[in-house]
Amino acid sequence: MYKNILIGIDLNHEADYARELHVAAHLAEDNNARLTALSVLPPIPAYVAGQVPKEAVEAASEDAMHHLRRIIGPTSEIASEIRHGAPADELMAYAAAHDIDCIVIASHRPGLKDYFLGSTAARVVRHAACSVHVIR
Repeated sequence: MYKNILIGIDLNHEADYARELHVAAHLAEDNNARLTALSVLPPIPAYVAGQVPKEAVEAASEDAMHHLRRIIGPTSEIASEIRHGAPADELMAYAAAHDIDCIVIASHRPGLKDYFLGSTAARVVRHAACSVHVIR
């Protein structure tokens, strides 16, 4: 069914990791699909971006990659990527650029801010050009 599956991993929601990986593996198993785990680090606000050393941003990316590799397993065949920016935008941009045909993403109970801004999962569902499998 799917040949190239993207797993959106939010490093701040540990409870979702196992479910997302399990569902993605299940979706991939019959077709020997390629799996990629992607985590997006939020952008640095413009008012402080000029004062954050480039080395600090690189160190944060490296730490996030180590955390992501621990989550998916150091010997796993799942590819891993770290991006910077708005999570929904980065997930969809990566999906478009890498011929992704399914995005697996967790959804959380919406809070008040989600009714005004929209959650990452909701944005991906509304705007992604491929199938989206939402874990609740």
